[in-house]
Amino acid sequence: MKIRRASAAIAMAATGALLFSACNTPGGGQAEPTETSGSGTVEPTDGCKADLGDVETAEGEIKYSIGEDEWHAYNNDTGATNSTYNTVVNTQLFSGFYYFGSDGTICHDENFGSYEAVSEDPLVVEYTINEDAVWSDGEPIAYEDYLLDWATQYFQADGKPTVDGTEEPLFDFAGGMTLGTYVTTFPEGEVGGKTVTYNYDRVYADWEAAVSDTMPAHIVAEKAGTDVAGLVDAIKTGNVDILTKAAEFWNTGWAYEPGDMPPAEDVPSSGPYILDPEGWTAGQAISVIPNEAYWGPAPATSKLTFRFAAPETHVQALSNGDLNAIEPQATVDTVTQLEALGDSVTVSTGQEFTWEHVDFNFASGRPFAEDQGGLALREAFALCFPRQKIVDDLIKPINPDAVVMNAREVFPFQDAYADVIEASYGGEYDEVDIEASKAKIAESGLTTPIDVEISYNAPNERRSQEVALIKSSCDEAGFNIVDGGSEAFFDSELSAGDWDIALFAWAGSGLVASGQSIYSNGGGQNYGKYESDAVTEAWTALADSADPEVHLEQQKILETELWKDLHGMPIFAHPGVAAYSSELQNVRQTVAQNGLPWNAEQWSMAS
Repeated sequence: MKIRRASAAIAMAATGALLFSACNTPGGGQAEPTETSGSGTVEPTDGCKADLGDVETAEGEIKYSIGEDEWHAYNNDTGATNSTYNTVVNTQLFSGFYYFGSDGTICHDENFGSYEAVSEDPLVVEYTINEDAVWSDGEPIAYEDYLLDWATQYFQADGKPTVDGTEEPLFDFAGGMTLGTYVTTFPEGEVGGKTVTYNYDRVYADWEAAVSDTMPAHIVAEKAGTDVAGLVDAIKTGNVDILTKAAEFWNTGWAYEPGDMPPAEDVPSSGPYILDPEGWTAGQAISVIPNEAYWGPAPATSKLTFRFAAPETHVQALSNGDLNAIEPQATVDTVTQLEALGDSVTVSTGQEFTWEHVDFNFASGRPFAEDQGGLALREAFALCFPRQKIVDDLIKPINPDAVVMNAREVFPFQDAYADVIEASYGGEYDEVDIEASKAKIAESGLTTPIDVEISYNAPNERRSQEVALIKSSCDEAGFNIVDGGSEAFFDSELSAGDWDIALFAWAGSGLVASGQSIYSNGGGQNYGKYESDAVTEAWTALADSADPEVHLEQQKILETELWKDLHGMPIFAHPGVAAYSSELQNVRQTVAQNGLPWNAEQWSMAS
């Protein structure tokens, strides 16, 4: 599953992993981010969290911002809530069997529990939850929570089991019903038990990341009008009435209006922090405070505040202390301003598993759909799309090594990139060709000028500049490019298909099969309704294997097909920029989707 990255971007990557590896570390030259100033951080030994020893929570407040969009959902896993604005807060409220390290490593959270593949053929994975693990309301974290997690990826809208994951789901799980198609029998365990066993029908490439944290089953049961035993029975017997009530709450009951702090009993935490009952002010900020029931290491600081601050205010707010850490959009002006602050601020830069792209909407009636301009019009846009100029003007001043990205499943800094590009892309759209674009428009049969709205999450300075560059070029060919930036883009427009071209990015981790739901027929994140049997088959073959050679072979096939159909177009891999007060300790930039606060429970101010 990918997370939509709002102000800055969104992503994924591809790496090979042995079935019984202890962790999954992306290869291909990805390095730890480098710091240009600052001190006081405990040095880690790998991409995972550093061992801080015994931690005593210090009084104080640390303020961070990723942008102005508000946190609005405790459940981050639905199609409407799966964004970094929710993730940066929810990372503090949930813990699980693993987390993604700063370099994309899958790190085992031994405080939460352990897991082991006890059989390879057939694949059987056994999870053991820490005996001390409880929700912040005192309820044990147990088998029923993970049975519910599996159920959210198993049932169709009519309550029947999924067959291939393409049916209409009962639960709006953003990553689709992947786990339910690989594990088609109930996970084994007992109500209140601390052991959960998954019997896979076949190997899943990303099995190690298939199960981590979960939502609280006892809350869902209550909202569905039953108890935990009743919910477990409903899942195992397929009781549509209870399952439907459970899904209705799971899908929408944990989403809130700005400033409408939910009752603490509805949003228990399994992580180091809980929501501060007095800490949400609409349009300003939300705060978290220590979870007194948390059994793991105590958080280093007594209060974290996530401010909803416009990106253009970040540098000044960091300078005057209104913010202690920021992840601004990586623009030339921003980096220059940060460098001007001198030693008082640490500036951290590094590559991210995040890639900018445009998607075409294939839905009937849209300009690029087969019943309108079709492939010819998509080719016309590709021929006028100034990708190189976008990279030259907006990205290279920040990262001189930046290149136009020509793949979706591997990144330019990874070893496999050259092989995949050589096999899948012939350079047809490397340079703008207005005359060829005009010819393709004529071939499409549509009358010029052709109105095409490019939608993105606004405000966003870099995206508005991208759209301006596209308009300057493509209007010459016969398009009328309309800037469709909107604050509602992620909230409603993207998932509803209310767009011609979507400009955003995918932010992920480094998993092999995480893009499957984006491109496969009926995939839960296939917002443009693209369909290709060849791509779907390639994804299935990739996901059903733990062999890196198979992964590479299938990546070449699916990239070839995506270019042939012009599903959309990649533009560039994002440069990452983070900045924070030099008094702030244990801050580490990450390539993964959780952003800078991936280890925020370790942040502290130098005394």
